[in-house]
Amino acid sequence: MTLPRVELALLPTPLVRARRLETALGAGPIFLKRDDLTGFGISGNKARPLEFLLGAALAEEADVFVAAGSPSSNFCAAAAMAARVVGLDCHLLFPGEMPSPPSPNVELARVAGAHLVFDVVETRDLLDDAVVEHARSLRAEGRRPYAVPRGGATTTGVLGYANAARELAEQCRAHEVAPRTVVVATGSGGTQAGLVAGQVGCGLRWRLVGASVSRPAQGMTDRILRLSRAGAAALGLEEPTADHVDVRDCRGAGFGVASAEDRISARLALAHEGLLLDDYYGAKAMTLLRTLLTAGAETPAVFWHTGGVAAALTALTGAAS
Repeated sequence: MTLPRVELALLPTPLVRARRLETALGAGPIFLKRDDLTGFGISGNKARPLEFLLGAALAEEADVFVAAGSPSSNFCAAAAMAARVVGLDCHLLFPGEMPSPPSPNVELARVAGAHLVFDVVETRDLLDDAVVEHARSLRAEGRRPYAVPRGGATTTGVLGYANAARELAEQCRAHEVAPRTVVVATGSGGTQAGLVAGQVGCGLRWRLVGASVSRPAQGMTDRILRLSRAGAAALGLEEPTADHVDVRDCRGAGFGVASAEDRISARLALAHEGLLLDDYYGAKAMTLLRTLLTAGAETPAVFWHTGGVAAALTALTGAAS
């Protein structure tokens, strides 16, 4: 089945052995799936779903892409750049007032030409409804919006990571390695849902574990199962079951608030593999990997690095000031 898609990411992203991290953790083999290197700006994992979301928007003859997120949102910045590249306007909605100084991701979106709308709602949880309402207002003005919820977590959005599961499987065959545990950060759920759909559809036997960084694990489990089933149906793949969805609550003190263990995780990744892990996603997922390995998780293990470079640099420069 051929689905509308625009090329944004440089694929496949590298799969590399993390030998120094293995030594530091006393475990292994560990591999890194480098989706921080998708090559489209610094969008990281967001480039994969945006290929299909922008493809669908163009197929529907939309003229404006509408998305939302927090000021730290990688997706919003990536969406602004991607919309500009394919010739669409982009409207981005944020909760609360514009931060001062603005975050790097907000600045990236602004420079890319996005129309930024702040203070539309008080909290991130209300943004999806605000996107729907904003799109309705645009239609009333004669515009043709293509609107997506936070993170682009829709049936169309998960298709990028259904393909990514197959990509990882092909790389593992080339490396002659059979992964047993795969760990990925889970925010809006689209990345993990796509991986579940692709894993089940391709008959892959690894254990995929998601580090939920912003929502309760049980709610995310249900959400990911729904999204993965919808993505599988769109691709004509076998339907995932609840047994295929494993989500752990890694929120700690809150979204973007690093625990002491998260800071250790970020330092280990930087010192031993040169990885930049942000406080929102990457560091929390690395803490989950460390926890699982300590508890005896089977290896070889794969850590799926989803990106977050702008936020990681912000955290580092803030800590140094």
